[in-house]
Amino acid sequence: MVAGSSIQPRLITTFLGDCRFLPSNSAHSLHRLIRFNPGKDHVSMKMSRTLSGFSNLFNRRNTENFTDSKRKQLKPGKVSPARSVPSNIVKPPYVRSRKAPGIANEPQVHDEKGIECMRASGKLAAQVLQYAGTLVKPGITTDEIDQAVHQMIIDNGAYPSPLGYGGFPKSVCTSVNECICHGIPDSRILEDGDIINIDVTVYLNGYHGDTSATYFVGEVDEEARNLVKVTKECLDKAISICAPGVEFNKIGKTIHDHADKHHYGVVQEFVGHGVGRVFHSDPVILHYSNSSSFYSNSP
Repeated sequence: MVAGSSIQPRLITTFLGDCRFLPSNSAHSLHRLIRFNPGKDHVSMKMSRTLSGFSNLFNRRNTENFTDSKRKQLKPGKVSPARSVPSNIVKPPYVRSRKAPGIANEPQVHDEKGIECMRASGKLAAQVLQYAGTLVKPGITTDEIDQAVHQMIIDNGAYPSPLGYGGFPKSVCTSVNECICHGIPDSRILEDGDIINIDVTVYLNGYHGDTSATYFVGEVDEEARNLVKVTKECLDKAISICAPGVEFNKIGKTIHDHADKHHYGVVQEFVGHGVGRVFHSDPVILHYSNSSSFYSNSP
C-alpha cells in the first residue's frame, strides 16, 4: 500500500498465487515462504502447509504494532471446522494429501474441449464471486461468507478449490485490510471502513476457474478507495496488453509503471499463474518490472 499509509500489510499468505500491493519502502519480505530464482522457470515453496503452520503464520502478525495507524490492528478470529462436500462431487487430486502441489512446471495449453470447460468453470467462479460481494457489509463474519460461497459452489456440482489445498481449511480466501492475500475466513466481524478481497476458485468438470475482487465494507476512507482504484487500474491495463506474441515481462512492467506513477509498490513475492486442470501452473507472471521472459502468449 502507499508508503507511509495507515493500511500496513502484516499477514503472510497461506498459499502461493496472486499479487497485492505493499508500501514501496516496505522492509517486509516473504522469501522465507517462497523462492523465486530469476532466469529459472519455476517458483518453489519453502514451508510445509500443515494446519499448525497456517496458525503460526496467521498469528505472527500480532507481534507487530502499527506506528501511525488510526485503524484497529487485524486480529485472527476463531476458525470453524472445514465444511463437507458431497461424495458425488469430483475432487481435485491434492485433496487427499495435505501437501501443497506447488506450481506445475509446464504451461497448460487447452484444446477446444478444454477451453469450453475453462469457460464453464470461470463463469461459475465469477457468479459465485458476484454473489459473495453482495454479502459484504458491516456485521457479517468472513466465516459466514465462506459458508455461503461453499454452499453455492457445491449446489452447482463443483468443488471449492482452496478447501484442502495443502491443508487450507476453508472454501474461499477472505483477505481483510492489511492481509496481503489468501486470508482464512474466521469469526471476525467485518467493520465499517474495512476493505476485503474475496478470492474464489471452483473445480468443475476437472478444471479450475479462479477469480477475485476487492470490496468496500460500509463507508471506506479515501486512502483505501484510492488503493483499490489503482489496483484495479493496474489489472485492467495488464489485461489490455495480453495478446499472442506479447512477452510476459511486459505485463509486469505495465503493472509496475502504473503503480509507481501513483506512488505504490508491488508485492514481488507473489505471482500470477496458469490455471486449468491444475490449480497453479506455469507460466509464472511477475507483477513488477523484470528482465525474465519465459514464454510468449500464443493463441
